[in-house]
Amino acid sequence: MEEAKKQTLKGRDQIAEEYKWDLSQLYESDESWEKEFNQIKGRVSEMEDYQGKLGESAETLLAGLNLSMELNRILEKLYSYAARKNDEDTTANKYQGMKARIQALYSNFASISSFMVPEIIQIPIDKLESYLAQKEELKLYKHYLDDIMRQRSHYLSPQEEKIIALAGEVTQGPSNIFGMINNADISFPTIKGEDGEEIEVSHGRYIDLLKDKNRHIRRDAFKAYYSSYQELENTLSMTLSSNVKKNIFYRKVRNYESSLEASLAGNKIPVEVYTNLIDTVSKHLDSMYSYIDLRQAALELDELHMYDLYTPIIKDVEMKVTYEESQNIILEALKPLGAEYLKVIKEAFENSWIDVYENKGKRSGAYSASCYDAHPYILMNYTDSIDNLFTLAHELGHAMHSYYSNQTQPYLYADYSIFVAEVASTVNEALLMQYLLRTTEDEEKRKYILNYHLEQFRGTVYRQTMFAEFEKSIHDSAEQGQALTPELLAKEYHNLNQKYYGQSIVVDDEIDIEWARIPHFYYNFYVYQYATGFSAAITLSQRILEEGQSAVDRYLTFLQGGSSDYPIELLKQAGVDMATPEPIEKALKVFEQLVEEMKELVLVTSNV
Repeated sequence: MEEAKKQTLKGRDQIAEEYKWDLSQLYESDESWEKEFNQIKGRVSEMEDYQGKLGESAETLLAGLNLSMELNRILEKLYSYAARKNDEDTTANKYQGMKARIQALYSNFASISSFMVPEIIQIPIDKLESYLAQKEELKLYKHYLDDIMRQRSHYLSPQEEKIIALAGEVTQGPSNIFGMINNADISFPTIKGEDGEEIEVSHGRYIDLLKDKNRHIRRDAFKAYYSSYQELENTLSMTLSSNVKKNIFYRKVRNYESSLEASLAGNKIPVEVYTNLIDTVSKHLDSMYSYIDLRQAALELDELHMYDLYTPIIKDVEMKVTYEESQNIILEALKPLGAEYLKVIKEAFENSWIDVYENKGKRSGAYSASCYDAHPYILMNYTDSIDNLFTLAHELGHAMHSYYSNQTQPYLYADYSIFVAEVASTVNEALLMQYLLRTTEDEEKRKYILNYHLEQFRGTVYRQTMFAEFEKSIHDSAEQGQALTPELLAKEYHNLNQKYYGQSIVVDDEIDIEWARIPHFYYNFYVYQYATGFSAAITLSQRILEEGQSAVDRYLTFLQGGSSDYPIELLKQAGVDMATPEPIEKALKVFEQLVEEMKELVLVTSNV
């Protein structure tokens, strides 16, 4: 089947132009790209003229910052074009080469300009303030400079900073080793399919196998998958332990109270944001327990096991949505955001912002990519499904965030942080979800939509918060001098699964090793942002629907903010304070209501 699919894929030239993105806003042709590439290649070394001189005068500091921004902006535009062309057909040698060349030039520029932050930190604060007073144009950089100076006490001498920088390649070791084990070296057993055929378990197939209607296949895939990690538990526990020690090393040399504080400091995120998330979700686990009970009853199982968490609790519902239908649905669903917002969405649909369909060699998946000097571009591999309807709405949310920030902010502050990145995309999805629930009369389709939304909550709020608590726990243990042995990791992970899913589920022994397969545990306190972003988006979407224009105005102000302020402050402007439990509580209240509605539809109407 897979081979047949490949043979029927269209070539790029067979896709109608109306379904392809138009990159001419970046460069008219490959030749115009080459011309600018050759010009900038000769200019990157101009940064060297400012090394050791940034603190000499207000004029020199301004000139150095301006040159850095100018070159970075051109390099970003060059990269955007090469990367988009490469993604159209990843087998095309020409665009592979263009992308590799601009990546190398970008890396060279980063290396040459790496002196800037350490030099700025060496400028006495009173001197820097006098520069800002002397030179009006420098005031553009005030927030940028304040952000550097805010972290001044956590930087060391230039010689010590050089040593820390040299250690970077070594301290990436645990993450790189895990990547090689997990992607290249590990192998999985085969299991028997429904017709007795051999199925090799793999990363790509695992979740699909857990969704299978046949419970024996789910169980066998679950046991087979984790048996491979159990065989490597000593190596993988040592790898994760080494990564935790790396984080502790950096927090010590940077003089932070904890690894958690050190990881959040870059975006000025209070530690309370992290701990509030864990504490608030922990106080509202009854709704998850209720959902687990609903799942067990709907599946008509005597015991619910961990391998029963992904299989649909409703019968298959065919909800085909063509690309043209998805455009109309999205425009209707996003009406609460106002005419101006919809006008830009229509522009995206009508003016070739989106590369819609799969073709031979095209990069898989979906994304939105922003470049300051062009509108955002969206890559899709659209198939006529409700999943792709939601994916399109999601990517349009990212695109709108980039569009508004680019339109409002100078280049320096146009990009936005990871902490807020998923907010705009999830607001779009939440408004789409509410629209579908309001307008879908077919009961089976309504069940399907509700189940989709409940699984979003389970995977993004509850599961990611469990990951966040595990990450904090193992760092705390290591800080207290405990060895992160396979036994300690397994016990902690087992207990957390029991805590988050409750007593109605059998926490199978195999799940105790799941920590060994999660790449995000090597990202240094990253996963909590999925849960906070989702919760903020649910709260914002509710307010947009309930309050109307005043909430919309605040939300659009947030979208225009880029990185002109810290992410917590930008979200406050939208009306959400992530330093308090309120947004998390509001999101969990929505989950509770969805569970109750699903119970009515699945249990009462079905007499289960």
